[in-house]
Amino acid sequence: MSNQDSEQKESFRDSIATIDNEGKRRWIFPTRPKGKLYDLRKYLSYLYLFVFFGLPFIHHNGEPLFLFNILERKFILFGMIFWPQDFFIFGVGMLIFIVFIALFTVIFGRVFCGWACPQTIFMEMLFRRIEYWVEGDATYQKKLAKGPWTGEKFTKRTIKYVLFFLLSFLIANTFLSYLISVDEVFKLATDPISQHVGSLTSILIFTGVFFFVYSYLREQVCLIVCPYGRMQSVLLDKETIVVAYDYVRGEPREKYSKNAAPEKGDCIDCGLCVKVCPTAIDIRNGTQLECVNCTACIDACNAMMESVKRPTGLIRYDSERGIAEKIHLKFTTRMKAYTVVLLVLIGIEAGLLATRSDYDATILRAKGMLFQERPNNEISNLYTIKVVNKTHDSLPVELRLENMKGRLEVMGKALSVKSENISQGQFFVYLNKADLTSRKTKLVIGLYTNNKKIKTVKTNFLGPVKRN
Repeated sequence: MSNQDSEQKESFRDSIATIDNEGKRRWIFPTRPKGKLYDLRKYLSYLYLFVFFGLPFIHHNGEPLFLFNILERKFILFGMIFWPQDFFIFGVGMLIFIVFIALFTVIFGRVFCGWACPQTIFMEMLFRRIEYWVEGDATYQKKLAKGPWTGEKFTKRTIKYVLFFLLSFLIANTFLSYLISVDEVFKLATDPISQHVGSLTSILIFTGVFFFVYSYLREQVCLIVCPYGRMQSVLLDKETIVVAYDYVRGEPREKYSKNAAPEKGDCIDCGLCVKVCPTAIDIRNGTQLECVNCTACIDACNAMMESVKRPTGLIRYDSERGIAEKIHLKFTTRMKAYTVVLLVLIGIEAGLLATRSDYDATILRAKGMLFQERPNNEISNLYTIKVVNKTHDSLPVELRLENMKGRLEVMGKALSVKSENISQGQFFVYLNKADLTSRKTKLVIGLYTNNKKIKTVKTNFLGPVKRN
């Protein structure tokens, strides 16, 4: 192969299929995919959409099963309430997620993008199918886009964009249900608009964002906006499983003929793999940044191979080494390292969750105050207590000294904490002067509710220096 031919073959790397030579947007109209893998993706997407739209309606102990209320800093996962005091658990969880994504990408490439990413599922399984239903397959869409504004075009575009907006509105409200709960969303919908102008504005803004993404930005989210595509360029290697074209078997290409020369490859250069691609790439050029591993090209190629009586699997899930050397996936050193780190983090997270308490309490000495000498040879210190109740039940709180003889006196009303709330109070601790052996004495205070200890807190008690 000459240098000129080699450069021409590699020229696809200098641009992306959705941008023309003048730098303008080139709209793509992928052919409607069909096949076994597409059907499997479709059924998995149905499950995903059922879970996504249904979870906000599931409640546990009167609370949503999942809630991510950032404004009130309240998070519920599988019915367990997490507060800012549990943020370190979320921190470890995020580390686990990042390492898992890295490990998953090292082994399976960008398969998450094609099979589980919300952007892909919403685009390909909802908005794109609406487009096929209203405007027809790729050929009709191209004709409609290039044609003049007739009554038919105006009607179809209006129907499509109205449906796009309504679906975007539904998605925006569902996301909002995860933030403030579905009950609050219904309240916003049924109360007078004047009471929730700000919330309604937020919903419309998010609806507009989703509408813009799925009606205009579309595949550009995967190519330009999403950072995951950039991550895979440094995580993938020759052992990674990706959607790959078997160039060993497929090359050299030649248009289909019953009397094809035996030295020719199995690829008949039909171009179906390009026509069905939602990012308009040619998978025969090798692994590319734009590929989201949606497998539409696999289904298209397999269907063509079956029709021309040739073996399927010309495009398949495989690794670069598997294609070139017919070697199966190996568990590399890098995979082992990621796995070890992931298992360690999962162990830490499991320990944090297992030892997590439903109650938190902090006790601090009152600022700017030393000890006070009292009658009957007593010394007192003033303390401030803050109690966090993460459960669904309100509870009274009783304080008891655990390691010293003395007495506690709560100022004002007896301590109690409402469900999923924080309560503060002040109390005095009185100790006998004779029991103080140093200026600073360690105190252990137990928190009880209905005679059951729920928390133990340590603090310091200041007293006078003993003189000999």
